[in-house]
Amino acid sequence: MTDFLPPSDAPDALADEVARIHSARFAPLDQVGMRGIEMPVRVLLAEGPALLPARVAVGVNLCDPTARGIHMSRLYRLCDAHLSAPEALDLRRLKRLLDALLESHEGLSSAARLTVGFSLPLRREALLSGLSGWRQYPVRIEAGLREGRWHCALGVDVLYSSTCPGSAAMARQVVAQRFGERFGRGAVDAAEVARWLESPEGGSATPHAQRSRARIEVRLPPEPEETGLPMARLIDAAERALATPVQAAVKRVDEQEFARLNGAHPMYCEDAARRLAAALDALPWIADYAIEAAHLESLHPHDAVARVTKGVPGGLEFR
Repeated sequence: MTDFLPPSDAPDALADEVARIHSARFAPLDQVGMRGIEMPVRVLLAEGPALLPARVAVGVNLCDPTARGIHMSRLYRLCDAHLSAPEALDLRRLKRLLDALLESHEGLSSAARLTVGFSLPLRREALLSGLSGWRQYPVRIEAGLREGRWHCALGVDVLYSSTCPGSAAMARQVVAQRFGERFGRGAVDAAEVARWLESPEGGSATPHAQRSRARIEVRLPPEPEETGLPMARLIDAAERALATPVQAAVKRVDEQEFARLNGAHPMYCEDAARRLAAALDALPWIADYAIEAAHLESLHPHDAVARVTKGVPGGLEFR
């Protein structure tokens, strides 16, 4: 908002109102700002810096008891200048932006907070064929500065496939029962068994398999060794731990390998959360984390959800 300064020819009523506001005292506010700002952000991709559409939330606290409001336009202009600058966004630029936000409200505020959300495009190779295609990963960057202490957290969403171990066991049991009915207990011909296994009767679908989502948020150390934003590294680590990330461009050989991987890595949501936690524990550039593994079930109309945190009180909210 603008300063309450009347023009020289302001009516007496306006001058009286301005004087009343300046003489009033106001309760402090934890945060005042804007949310859902449409603004591009320059991000470093493998192909080089790129300007990506983003949604931004920015705010400062208001601790001056004589101030009715803050200067919204100053927050907007500073975000515009820093987020879309020619250099890609990194930890140094985030820190400079937070410093600038507080400097623009010197005497009014002692804390600033910024959240930037966008989709990170990454080109991903197929499992075996050599094809590649694009994936879009939701990314969140949250940074804050309060009384000289600052923090930064990264959040990513990763889609993967999950096959229920119980459902897989029941499918194998169906095949075993059919095998006994077809071949009995005597000697069998290997070629005939192979033909039977390739027939519809020789297999059973695993109906309790579904697309699943891992939501991960990590807190970076206060003084990290590197200044870059390790969004792609975090996504890569999560996909390696889960072993069954969804695919982009595929051929038949890739689909077959995807089926093999799902069979080799059946998991409940609890298993997925533990796999991710073990992977993050092995990364030295992560201070704390919160993980949510949600299996969007094919058997039920509800989701199965597990979460685990390290150093994050309360962890993630279910959404």
